[in-house]
Amino acid sequence: PAGLDEDARMAQPQLNEFIPPPECPVFEPSWEEFTDPFAYINKIRPIAEKTGICKIRPPPDWQPPFACDVDRLKFTPRIQRLNELEAQTRVKLNFLDQIAKFWELQGCTLKIPHVERKILDLYQLNTLVNEEGGFDAVCRERRWTKISVKMGFAPGKAIGSHLRAHYERILYPYNLFQTGANLPSVPTLTHDTKDKEYTPHDLPQRQSVQPQETCSIARRAKRMRSEVSCFKSELGGIRESRPNLRRRMGTFVAKSEPGENLFINKQECINGFLLFEVDTYMCLVCGSGSEEDRLLLCDGCDDSYHIFCLIPPLHDVPKGDWRCPKCLAQECGKPPVAFGFEQAGRSYTLQAFGDMADSFKSDYFNMPVHMVPTELVEKEFWRLVSTIEEDVTVEYGADIASKEFGSGFPVRNGHFEVPAEDEHYLTSGWNLNNMPVLDASVLTHITADICGMKVPWLYVGMCFSSFCWHIEDHWSYSINYLHWGEPKTWYGAPGYAAEHLESVMKKLAPELFESQPDLLHQLVTIMNPNTLMNNGVPIYRTNQCAGEFVITFPRAYHSGFNQGFNFAEAVNFCTMDWMPIGRGCVGHYRQLSRYCVFSHDEMVCNMAFKADTMDVDLASALLEDMTSMIKEEEELRQKINKIGVAQSRQVDYEALPDEARQCCKCRTTCYLSGITCGCSPDKMACLYHAQDLCSCPHSNLTLHFKFTLDQLYPLMESVRLRAESYKDWIRSVQDILENKGAVKKGLHSLVEQAETKAFPRIDLLDQLRTLTSEADKVAVMAQQLLNGKRQTRYRSGGGKTQNQNELSVDELRSFVQQLDNLPCSIRQAHLLKDLLTRVDDFQQRSDRLLSDESPSPQELQDLLDVSLGLDVELPQLPSLRERLEQARWLEAVQQASSRPDSLCLDTMRRLIDQGVGLAPHSSVERAMARLQELLTVSEQWEERVLSLMDARPYHSIDALDDALQEVENIPAYLPNCLQLKDVVTKAKKWLHEAEMLQLGGRIPVLDSLSELVLRAESIPVNLEPLSRLETLVGDVQSWKESAAKTFLLKNSSFSLLEVLCPRCDVRSAHQKCKSKKAKEAPQLCKKIPTKLESVCDVERVLSESKDSASAMTTLSEVRQREMETLLALRASNESKLLPAENSCALSVCVCQKPPSGAMVQCELCRDIFHCNCVTSAADLEYGQAWLCPLCQRSRKPPLDKVLPLLASLQRIRIRLPEGDALRFLIERTVQWQHKVQQACTEGVLERVSGRVGSRMSSYLTQETNGSSFYIEHQSVPLQGLSPELEELMVEGFLLQVTLPETEQLYRYLLYKLSQRGSPQHKVKDNTSIYFLSSLKSEAANRQSKRTKRRKDSSDSHHSEKAKKKKKKLKKSKERSEESKRTCSPSHTVSDPALSDSEEDFSLCAAPWCREPEGDEVNWVQCDGSCNQWFHQVCVGLSAERAEKEDYVCISCTQPDYDRGE
Repeated sequence: PAGLDEDARMAQPQLNEFIPPPECPVFEPSWEEFTDPFAYINKIRPIAEKTGICKIRPPPDWQPPFACDVDRLKFTPRIQRLNELEAQTRVKLNFLDQIAKFWELQGCTLKIPHVERKILDLYQLNTLVNEEGGFDAVCRERRWTKISVKMGFAPGKAIGSHLRAHYERILYPYNLFQTGANLPSVPTLTHDTKDKEYTPHDLPQRQSVQPQETCSIARRAKRMRSEVSCFKSELGGIRESRPNLRRRMGTFVAKSEPGENLFINKQECINGFLLFEVDTYMCLVCGSGSEEDRLLLCDGCDDSYHIFCLIPPLHDVPKGDWRCPKCLAQECGKPPVAFGFEQAGRSYTLQAFGDMADSFKSDYFNMPVHMVPTELVEKEFWRLVSTIEEDVTVEYGADIASKEFGSGFPVRNGHFEVPAEDEHYLTSGWNLNNMPVLDASVLTHITADICGMKVPWLYVGMCFSSFCWHIEDHWSYSINYLHWGEPKTWYGAPGYAAEHLESVMKKLAPELFESQPDLLHQLVTIMNPNTLMNNGVPIYRTNQCAGEFVITFPRAYHSGFNQGFNFAEAVNFCTMDWMPIGRGCVGHYRQLSRYCVFSHDEMVCNMAFKADTMDVDLASALLEDMTSMIKEEEELRQKINKIGVAQSRQVDYEALPDEARQCCKCRTTCYLSGITCGCSPDKMACLYHAQDLCSCPHSNLTLHFKFTLDQLYPLMESVRLRAESYKDWIRSVQDILENKGAVKKGLHSLVEQAETKAFPRIDLLDQLRTLTSEADKVAVMAQQLLNGKRQTRYRSGGGKTQNQNELSVDELRSFVQQLDNLPCSIRQAHLLKDLLTRVDDFQQRSDRLLSDESPSPQELQDLLDVSLGLDVELPQLPSLRERLEQARWLEAVQQASSRPDSLCLDTMRRLIDQGVGLAPHSSVERAMARLQELLTVSEQWEERVLSLMDARPYHSIDALDDALQEVENIPAYLPNCLQLKDVVTKAKKWLHEAEMLQLGGRIPVLDSLSELVLRAESIPVNLEPLSRLETLVGDVQSWKESAAKTFLLKNSSFSLLEVLCPRCDVRSAHQKCKSKKAKEAPQLCKKIPTKLESVCDVERVLSESKDSASAMTTLSEVRQREMETLLALRASNESKLLPAENSCALSVCVCQKPPSGAMVQCELCRDIFHCNCVTSAADLEYGQAWLCPLCQRSRKPPLDKVLPLLASLQRIRIRLPEGDALRFLIERTVQWQHKVQQACTEGVLERVSGRVGSRMSSYLTQETNGSSFYIEHQSVPLQGLSPELEELMVEGFLLQVTLPETEQLYRYLLYKLSQRGSPQHKVKDNTSIYFLSSLKSEAANRQSKRTKRRKDSSDSHHSEKAKKKKKKLKKSKERSEESKRTCSPSHTVSDPALSDSEEDFSLCAAPWCREPEGDEVNWVQCDGSCNQWFHQVCVGLSAERAEKEDYVCISCTQPDYDRGE
């Protein structure tokens, strides 16, 4: 803080830091509670009186306007020196003043020494030495170290010796002087340079002199000094006042008035005369005036002493003032003067005081006033009041009468104009001008206006200004309101601790109470709350902010200080509970001889005169107090009569001022009676102190009384009547409430009586009103039931809505239960009881259902239906509706759970969404938990299953099956899981079918295999056989492509199957129009079954065939149908070329036009074609057959190119229609070759007739409709062919394989049947003989090769039979011995001796044997059941593959296969 002496702070002993006491209770009333102040205070009294003080915060909107007349407000504050306020500090200051005065009278200045950088506490040192037995005892017993420790110094630093030296130098001479002993030597003071000079406070002298107007405001260490002392001379005269010569640091001397000299030489004036003769001063000891230079003149009494005559003698004349032993004893022996505040030297306006206060605080704390924390101010305040070295002075505008300047609250007829919106503050009970005079306040019965009690006082505070420990006059309540400004800090002790607090203060500062027994009533002493708390006194604190009330309770000591500039207002009030406390206070005042502010008895009597309109509670309290008052008065008057006081006189004490009727002994204000005596008519004594009035005989005393006892008793009876009428009313009400069996009447009259006589609003009245209200309500309800005015409900959502006017169950029950208790009879009682019975049954059923974990929805619905007939407010209905919703939801969950096949994720989510909106219940929560768990698991598995099926590469079927096993336990409909199940089922079925395809060594059909592969594409499973099957299908496709390249013509419109299998659509291909051709052979068309009318039908039948045998059978049927159809077609086409009348309708060729010009005839179908419409036959040599585009279906590859296709197909081990057709084609080819061989062998060809020329020439050139045509390329005439040869030749042309036999047979027949009449007849005949010879030679050659091959094969077979390994390659070296054969038929004759058995061992078992030639031919034996041998080249095997792999022939893989040999 600015201006503080840092050196002094450093030198000061460190005091214990202030610890704030606990907070007092703070109350915040509602607007309803705030309307009645005394009712609210009575409500909080049980809590608040335990702490003595409490704080009340009004509602936020309660903000009364500030109505004080600021312009007229001018006041003179009190001066407060903080360290003089504290009791213990003031004791120390008084002691130091005595020490300083002692040494000053000895001509020395007191300086307080420092020990351990702290100012030495001389008062504590003196007290401790006295407690230890005195200086001599402490020195003798060496207790100085003990004393140093008690004073707070650390042991072991030899502090005791320093304390002894300081005590012996400063305190010991004073204590010797106090005992009256002679000083051993002249007392002198020696000081250390660091010692600080002590400035006495001069409390008694300062309070007797008013400061000058010119003084500045009091601050720390800057005080007015009024130090003029008066001393009596020996002659009894009063000398001129002389200035006290003591000086203090930091102070100044007030200027004297002009012309006044306060500094008068002690030798100038004695008793008002100037003396110039020195010899007038005589030594009072020796009586001599000699040795004037050694003669001392006392500055107190002007007596003279030789320095050597003094005891003890002085060596030198002391400097400064000197007092003789007589004056010294007189000055130091004066009794202390009572302490009190002195008034400031100037008056302030509110603004001037505020400026001063704010300036002081901001300078002191060196910061803006609003930024100083309240805790800091509090700690600094208690530090300042406890220090003796820092003198801080403040001013306090306290006890300013509000009557003179106006209250801070607005009042009627005041100078302040109250706005209309603030007029309610004029009559507010919390307006401190109204509170003391409210009807519930006892003080309203005091006629006089008592400032501070009935009329508020104003308080203008500044920082550190304080109000000391005190209790209110007559131990009354007090209320303080802080209008504005900085907070006010309060400390309070409860009323029960008042005597304890007084005893603690008397114990800790007994010196103060010796001179002022009523010190605590003077409001001039404070004591640190921590000190009181340490001594067991309960202390509480609070910070009162602007706009807050603080209430103190009876006999509750309180004190405090202001945090800064503020404006407060306070007043006293007394409630009925204070009455006995106030009477006890009067007795306490009598013991202390303290005057009373008002007469308690006078107030009681005034109240009794108004008993008729008094509050009954107050009347009861007054009756008790008045009873004790009259009893006490009666006893005192009897006592007076006994001592002999016979005279009496009635006196109107109210006409006398309070000072004229105070007891001369105890200062009690007399009202009921008093004692006077003629010897001293101005004196009066109470009846307690009648004997202390004077020494006159008691018969001379006169009793003055206000009322006779006969007047007091009726007065008390009026109070009793008021209180008793209330009690009678209470008894009547209690009888009504308790007497349940009787018929009761007059409820309304009792209520009216309570309202008329203003009985207090107690619980009994509330019960009576409740009873009356219930009776009225029951009557109305009964009437409604009687009139049928029942409330109706309507159904909504399984329940009903409540009408706000309906009876509650409690009301109905109360109605039924009170039927016998009410002063009326209800006819509808049985109806109500029946209704209550049904309601109880409903509630029991409701409780049962509500307590059930899973009630039935139907039962809940039935119960809600029952509630429709109950005209009562049923609190269970909302719960029942909730439980109904819960039960329906639980039922839906149960139903859904019972059908897991339909419990999908959406259903679960919908149920969960519905369950979220339900009221919480354990069953719902459990079901929700199960449903949520199921949903979570289901969602997880759905996602997992989806990821399993979407995974690339696919998972194995085992992994999916394992997952499916886990999913099987989930009771829900899971699409992905079902899809997984379907996938697994399909995969298993697929695997089973794939396994069954090749079960038992069977060769699967391509369609089945392709269908399996195709199905596998839609199965997201890793199927192990799939890759193998796909490879097989790929091999088949490659095979089909290879076969197509081998057979199909470029840009051919035929499929491979159409080319390979026999033709089933011969007529449909050649008959393009509906003509005669359709009529020529109707029987042929009928022969063809409809099921094999097309290649598609054939393909379907072949695909559906179970084995190759059935396929071969089907193809044989198609072959037979092909042959029949084609032969009929040939005959038909041949016949239409014969001359006929209707040749004009003939249409031929692909263009379906009549023949004309050069034509060419197909050797197979015998139809003719325009040379321009088809590929010309001009390039063909004579002897080459020409086939039409419809009959030339393929390339007709050689047989040796066809056989590898079949061999490779056998390796693939797949059945397909094309393969069966190829196999049938090869077998058909072999069979045809065999037929040709037989024809040659049997001489069928030699019997061919050659005379057909005449017939053929008839249509070689024809003319039709004027246009002729001719056959350009000669064909074999059909007239000369036998059916066997024609069928043999047709079948040779139908074979889609190129064979030498076909060409040779055709040439032979062509040359053989050509026209003999031509010039070339002989040549052609020879040519036919040549072709026949070649044909026989070819057949014989083939037969020879087969015979030889079979022989070699047999030899090889027998040689290999001895080997254990059946699958060993064997090479038979076979050289061809064949030479060019001649065309002679003799060469073609086969060896008839060659048997079939030999043939089996010497020939390749393959029906399509290619008859390989060469030095080495590789063979392979079948590893199946037949053990037959095959050329490797015939079955399409390489030597390496035959060595590494097993070979199973087609006969073993397809047991039903027929080689056709």
